[in-house]
Order: sequence, then structure tokens, then C-alpha cells
Amino acid sequence: MTFSTADEPATIETSSSAVNWGPIVAGAFAAATLTVILMLVGSGLGLAMMSPWGSPSLTTFAVSTAVWLVIVQWLSSALGGYVAGRLRTKWVNVHTDEVYFRDTAHGFLAWALATLLVATVLGSAVSGIAGTGAEATTGLLSGAAAGAAS
Repeated sequence: MTFSTADEPATIETSSSAVNWGPIVAGAFAAATLTVILMLVGSGLGLAMMSPWGSPSLTTFAVSTAVWLVIVQWLSSALGGYVAGRLRTKWVNVHTDEVYFRDTAHGFLAWALATLLVATVLGSAVSGIAGTGAEATTGLLSGAAAGAAS
């Protein structure tokens, strides 16, 4: 005769994945959006901190920028993980430790996807700016060469 206790849920093997991509994508978009918003706020604070008449220390500016970037990452990662954890489907008959691990994995995947998303957007913006700068430099040099030749 087999007895089962209420403290130990029965192990049910399933072939379905424990990863729900919908909540992960939602958490990633929430984290990326908060990152962009906080970066804009940080840019405004950084511009307000600099003065053309004063002589603020570059070290102070660099340290405050680094601290702000860490704060932005903490806040956006926390929001993305929270959203991913709250939107996931509830797992029935799963041990509490396994639920904790799965929630942590969902938060990590939301953070990773948000990081890739922000890096892609910033990378394309930087490459666009660099391309525009290269075109302007090429136009300036070709104009100078044409002026020197005539």
C-alpha cells in the first residue's frame, strides 16, 4: 500500500516546456521601455549638471553617469522580471523550489531579451550616426578636392 503526504506533491512528467515566451517578451519590452525612459531622464540630468561657466570635474560626471547606469539596469531588470513572473501561467502540482527556479529563469530570460533589444536599437542608432558622419566627411573632402583642383 502506498501513502502520499500533503507536503510532497506528486511528480508529473510532461513533455511541454516550462518556458512561457509571452510573459518573457512582455517583461523584456517593459524593461527596454523603462531603460529608454530612464536613459532620457539621465541625459537630461547630465545636461543640467554640466555648466559652460563652471568647471565641473570630469571624474564627478563619470562617476554619476556610472551610478545612474547601474540604477537604470537594476530598476529595468526588476520591472522586467516582475512582469514576466506575474504574467506567467500558474504551475499546478509543482514544488515550491521548482516554481522559484522557473520564475527566476523567466526573469533572467526577460532581462537577456531586453538587453539584446536595447543593444540592437542603440547599435543601429550609433551606426546611423556614424554613417551620416562618414557621408558628411566624404562630401566635405570631395568638395575641398574639387575646389583645390580648380
